Amino acid sequence: MYCYFCGRLNLEGKQDNHMKIWQKNTDVNKGIETFTVGRDRELDMHMAAFDVLGSLAHTEMLESIGLLTADELAQVKQGLKQIYQEIAAGDFIIADEVEDVHSQVEWLLTQRIGEAGKKIHSGRSRNDQVLVDLKLFFRHSIEGMVKNTEHLFDQLIELSETHKNKLMPGYTHLQIAMPSSFGLWFGAYAESLADDMEMMLAAWKICNKNPLGSAAGYGSSFPLNRTMTTELLGFDNLNFNVVYAQMGRGKTERILAQAMSSIAATLAKMAMDVCLFINQNFGFISFPDELTTGSSIMPHKKNPDVFELIRSRCNKIQALPNEIAMMTTNLPSGYHRDLQLLKESLFPAIDSLNECLEMTAFMLENISIKDNILEDKKYSYLFSVEVVNDLALSGVPFREAYKIVGTQIEDGTFAPGATVKHTHEGSIGNLCNPQIGMMMKSIVDQFNFEKVHTAIQQLLA
Repeated sequence: MYCYFCGRLNLEGKQDNHMKIWQKNTDVNKGIETFTVGRDRELDMHMAAFDVLGSLAHTEMLESIGLLTADELAQVKQGLKQIYQEIAAGDFIIADEVEDVHSQVEWLLTQRIGEAGKKIHSGRSRNDQVLVDLKLFFRHSIEGMVKNTEHLFDQLIELSETHKNKLMPGYTHLQIAMPSSFGLWFGAYAESLADDMEMMLAAWKICNKNPLGSAAGYGSSFPLNRTMTTELLGFDNLNFNVVYAQMGRGKTERILAQAMSSIAATLAKMAMDVCLFINQNFGFISFPDELTTGSSIMPHKKNPDVFELIRSRCNKIQALPNEIAMMTTNLPSGYHRDLQLLKESLFPAIDSLNECLEMTAFMLENISIKDNILEDKKYSYLFSVEVVNDLALSGVPFREAYKIVGTQIEDGTFAPGATVKHTHEGSIGNLCNPQIGMMMKSIVDQFNFEKVHTAIQQLLA
């Protein structure tokens, strides 16, 4: 147990008399247990429903190869489905004396149905059990992140169309450069999210492979039917090699974190733009007072705290792939307890990214765009390229036209053009939002979430 007076683990504490599913006849030192279990009970609650699903598929397979009778399977399925319903209702807990979610589910089942509950671990290890739980949890989490990203994407496309005729300055090196538009600005972040979904699709494909049956990483002498559990759980394929199935722990988390990092980078960049554009020196956009915060001493302040926190949260998420890489670097093949700590980094980050996506969408529902921004004379030089191009179209060589306009700027005689004539694909006058929308739909359709939903519904029927 933890000694709050000395601030360290008390390794001389009482022994834990509750037997673990992996334990033989030796009691576990309480201090060792506290240190090794860590936050597992808390974080394993995320995986409880998926642990039950994995067990439902595994036990159906065990019955098919003669390790459970039909009557035992019926008892097991009824018991597991009851536990699943308790999880869904919020009535499931992992007791303090129980090490993890796998132990809790098996203990509950055995208490309720007897000897048949003791048979469900045949042919698997906690190693492949946690692997399949994680894969199922990650699939569920990816679907949530994809849905939230889709919603924000649709919103950005709508805003792009609504404000496509409102011009704004474009910047390079944070210096005014050329005319842009809010149509372009919103649409740029929409297309960025589409590319982010390509990354998430890659993570989905890695997560959607079945490790169940790899046991401790070296297979089993039981005649397991791994193809059967793959189909029952709606996976697209197997992790075939049992050693690689275990090696996928850590790699899967890193790849998912990289996809999350891609979305986070898009949100962080947009948040930075918003923080600039709401600034009085820009003044391009605004939000209702109730969505900004004030100052304790400056009554005029309307601070973009929401976007500042989105920026920081998303920058933290961008660090996640490296954090996972550092936690798993130079681990040899096989299972290592180091991998347990990945949950502490990744699970909260999933929640945080979803919150950032939802809050960004909420804030954009309430954004106001200033009209006629470019009528301010300080933006006149934005149109220098337009004037150069007009001269070139009239027959003046481009380099000569460039010099003419440059001289006009230097001597103060430059007169900006009145209109912007950008009509090529993806420019101010041709946003290509329908094409970007089709691109996003094509990517999202490839996840084929419906296949997973159907398999899980059948498993629970």
